[in-house]
Amino acid sequence: MAPRANPTLRQRRLGAELRRMREQVGFGGSELGRLVGMSPAQVTQMEAGKIGISVERLRTIAATCMCVNEPLIAALSGIITEREKPGWWEEYRGTLSDDFIDVAEFEGQARRLTTYSMAFIPGLLQTGAYASAVFAQAVPPLPRHEVDLRTAFRMQRQRLVRSGATPYSAFIHEAALRMQFSGPAVLADQLDALIEDSGQSTISIRVVPFDVGTMPSSSENFTYAEGVIPELDTAQVDTSLGARIFDAPAHMARFRSLLARFESRALSEEETREFIGSIKKEMESKRE
Repeated sequence: MAPRANPTLRQRRLGAELRRMREQVGFGGSELGRLVGMSPAQVTQMEAGKIGISVERLRTIAATCMCVNEPLIAALSGIITEREKPGWWEEYRGTLSDDFIDVAEFEGQARRLTTYSMAFIPGLLQTGAYASAVFAQAVPPLPRHEVDLRTAFRMQRQRLVRSGATPYSAFIHEAALRMQFSGPAVLADQLDALIEDSGQSTISIRVVPFDVGTMPSSSENFTYAEGVIPELDTAQVDTSLGARIFDAPAHMARFRSLLARFESRALSEEETREFIGSIKKEMESKRE
């Protein structure tokens, strides 16, 4: 079987977990290959998600690496046996960068999503006008058709949470609520949409106000995706150069710690609605 040219995020995650199994027991790729009947090149390709393996081979590798985490093995078996239907995002492959595709796939696989945003309203809650204004601020400037394409993609991503299919929690810093990408009118409409979204049973929105003081790593905008088991949780961080995906246990422990701090310091959902409403009134007064 020829190696996959573009392994999916799910296929790459399976490979990463197999690499972790091998590394935890101290085997090199050649040594593991010798023990399970694979060439060093096959081990490398497997860990990169470029070739698939059977459930039987997975269990052989797990036994060889002395992995006794049965829930993890069962979850990885599920990745192998579940037939992956092409996600809607595949329609955009080739017209948008792989970062955009990875983010949509990352969200589509989650059992629950939680975001923290300081610079702008989370993408999954943006109005079309607000999203378009954000993309229009890119440096260097994007052509209009590219802004429209990215906005359309972002709107399609939102179906996941607006339909209630995936529970969603958002911690939004007050700075993001006050950032005007295209004037007070666009922001006022965006804040009104946040208030409406906060009324959905599967969407939780809570504000982290300025007066809570300095927050650790408060400049990061990130999304935490819960997997079928905690070991398969994943995080995605927005950077000026694109999205980065993290799944190492140490990274995930850090993100969980950050979310716990936001949980303890953010306003309640009811307080948040009132807070957003007060800023909305400020913006409305400025556009009159």
